[in-house]
Amino acid sequence: MLLENDALRVEISPAVGGTVKTVIHKPSGLSVLGSVPWQTTKEPLPSGAAVDEPEWLTRYTGGWPLLFPNACDACTVNGVFHGFHGEASITPWQHEMKDGRLHLHRTFRTITADMTRVMTLEGDVLTIRETMTYHGREPTDVMWGHHPTFGSDLLAGPVEIDCAGGRVTVDSYVNSPANPLVPGGETDWPVVAGRTGDFDLRHPVPGMSSLAYLHDLKEPWISITRRDKAIAARLRWDERLFPTAWLWVELGGHQTQPWNGKTTLIGIEPNSTRPAYGLVKSVERGGKLLHLTPGQTISTEISLQVYVPAESGSSA
Repeated sequence: MLLENDALRVEISPAVGGTVKTVIHKPSGLSVLGSVPWQTTKEPLPSGAAVDEPEWLTRYTGGWPLLFPNACDACTVNGVFHGFHGEASITPWQHEMKDGRLHLHRTFRTITADMTRVMTLEGDVLTIRETMTYHGREPTDVMWGHHPTFGSDLLAGPVEIDCAGGRVTVDSYVNSPANPLVPGGETDWPVVAGRTGDFDLRHPVPGMSSLAYLHDLKEPWISITRRDKAIAARLRWDERLFPTAWLWVELGGHQTQPWNGKTTLIGIEPNSTRPAYGLVKSVERGGKLLHLTPGQTISTEISLQVYVPAESGSSA
């Protein structure tokens, strides 16, 4: 499915998670969402629940999936199996184009809830409006988040990541040789403790693979700007529902299959919860889940602006 205007061309895959696959800035011809260097399948996963990350990656093309009602590690809660990154990210969504907007709907299997998503283009901004209603008889806890992963032309040169200021916590459990950050530290954005000295998260470097969490932001937005000012992207979201943003940097550091040191992605991922380890492990590691009560309806909005920044201007 396509959404298109004079500024942007957006491709969406309703068959696999309603994922936003590509966003192209038409005046420049430059693409901002990333892709993966391995073969994937367009067929939805029959079970609707990936048993682990390798199975989920067979459907992951990069781009921008939705994570609900789980995010990251697969787990079983009250006898229900929740696949890696949740049912929403990998299953088909009913879809209809109406008045230039793409409407997506899904009634979930793993939770007694349904969700409607409406994607709209207004100038150089893609907006996704989501409404979820929980129909269960007892309260339940979920993770709800977005997984926009940037790459392609946006990461074709050095970039700068920016925000309005806040706190950043480095994940405590990512400890591979490609991670230049000291696990577990918390400080003001953007400088964190690195293995060889202070590390400025505004300027990720080739070969790194890391995970950190931005929180207590002064305003809920983060931008990535190519430092030659050729293209930029700015994400805004609802901080009441998504109080943290996972900052996942994969710039060729992950050497195992299917990554093979060839994957170039930066994820800016607003989420209800940190750390990023699924419904069970996130709580075990001190995280707080999103609590739903019977009959509750939650509406939210997230937007992505893609633009060419002024030579002397700021991407903020």
